[in-house]
Amino acid sequence: MDTKYIFVTGGVVSSLGKGIISSSLARLLLSRGYSVTIQKFDPYINIDPGTLNPYEHGECYVTVDGHEADLDLGHYERFTNIHTTRANNVTTGRIYQSVIDKERRGDYLGKTVQIIPHITDEIKRNVKALGKTGKYDFVITEIGGTVGDIESAPFLEAVRQLRWELGRDALLIHLTYVPYIRAAKELKTKPTQHSVKQLQQVGLQPDVLVLRTEKDIPAAMLRKVAQFCNITPEAVTQSVDAPTIYQVPLLMHDQKLDEIVLNKMGLSAEGEPDLSGWRKFLHHIENADKTVRIALVGKYVELQDAYKSINEALFQCATYLDHKLKLEYVHSEKLTDDNVAEKLQDMDGVIIAPGFGQRGIEGKFVALRYCREHDMPTFGICLGMQCMVIEFARNVLGLAEANSSEMNPTSPHRVIDLMEEQKSVHDMGGTMRLGAYDCRLEEGSHAARAYGSTDIRERHRHRFEFNSDYREAFEKAGMKCVGENPDTHLVEVVELPDHRWYIGTQYHPEYQSTVLAPHPLFMSFVKAAIAYGEERGGAEA
Repeated sequence: MDTKYIFVTGGVVSSLGKGIISSSLARLLLSRGYSVTIQKFDPYINIDPGTLNPYEHGECYVTVDGHEADLDLGHYERFTNIHTTRANNVTTGRIYQSVIDKERRGDYLGKTVQIIPHITDEIKRNVKALGKTGKYDFVITEIGGTVGDIESAPFLEAVRQLRWELGRDALLIHLTYVPYIRAAKELKTKPTQHSVKQLQQVGLQPDVLVLRTEKDIPAAMLRKVAQFCNITPEAVTQSVDAPTIYQVPLLMHDQKLDEIVLNKMGLSAEGEPDLSGWRKFLHHIENADKTVRIALVGKYVELQDAYKSINEALFQCATYLDHKLKLEYVHSEKLTDDNVAEKLQDMDGVIIAPGFGQRGIEGKFVALRYCREHDMPTFGICLGMQCMVIEFARNVLGLAEANSSEMNPTSPHRVIDLMEEQKSVHDMGGTMRLGAYDCRLEEGSHAARAYGSTDIRERHRHRFEFNSDYREAFEKAGMKCVGENPDTHLVEVVELPDHRWYIGTQYHPEYQSTVLAPHPLFMSFVKAAIAYGEERGGAEA
């Protein structure tokens, strides 16, 4: 069959969950046997979120091909089990950069370059690029931002043109908010009506409405919305607040979203999607009767989206182990020798978070020394692994001034140093070691046992690396370099074999943990944390 294109827009307010609705629909279509991919179009002018402060945008997600992407791509992968690439996340900045590059090359033969047709044509080309690969029955495209935003206008115009060009092979889903006025005890549909009218003013008529709501919307009100918005009554659905985002695919199936989409696109909606694996995961959530307590030590703890993939990987693994996750955020900038015991002594495990820069780094060293000396299950990721190395150098090897050249370029013991190929790099965006690389693990190591393999492939996002000049000294003192890149011999994994679980990874394993395939290293860590909690007196009920 020809590739079908589904567009998802949002109205009234931002942060309604377009990414979750898109991911849920993708999960339902995949469960019906279709091949599906999702892409996100972000209206900001940055080329990608790689240089954005996490306070601005949350986590920067990295795809297998090394593209720094919006955190919604993490949701896409966690829900679909499909790897995304550079083609799955496009910003206004990338669109304009591509058009300007073409203009400089003379591709437009001296014509005046304009929003229409040149920018909209470039957007359309990116929308259809995934479909032209022939791999997918459906391409779901989420348009970032809110209808009415100036920044989104070229994307909406491109969608309008595609609706005409693709005919029945294109469908538009619009997600809006139905607020509940507590004083009046009423749900209000007027914002939704105005949002749809804004779409209609730019030539777009939604095929399906998804109404985001805190309260169940009465059938009469749904019919009213359908009448005002020129939509068939059965195509007005609701997405009521759920205890977990992972319930949304089932809730949307109950609303017949997948059937509505298939029927409107001329495809059979007979039979039921195979959601057995998904239901099994939800069964574990509902029946978890114990709690595992994990501390996440980082400097962006005020904004939990900064560590979204880590949070979800921990939640997935705890769930499969029939435990509720109690994640405690510990601000590394406020952690000292005087309060570290108070903050960490009741924890079953500790994650030392990734990041960049000097701020909060000393608190991570304090946490690591406490965890190492008290033999607590400890997991260092990227900068967290580098901090493990620095703390060990200072307090075990006796190199008091050991540091990373990122933090102190004049340190006499730069046990973490700038990668050779990074020394001539001056641009900040898209220039790190990015994407998936091979890693070979030492047979018999804790890490190899966790993976059940010695050959793995994981995603990276860093400029600095373990300085191999110190490798022999570290290994003699007990910190083993048990994982390395087979081509460059870059150290990827360190561990303390004589500890119950003390592992650092230069890569980001959290990017590859999904609902149906939780990451084995996170699973091993959470198991160790549960065992440690039970050893100390039983897991918290």
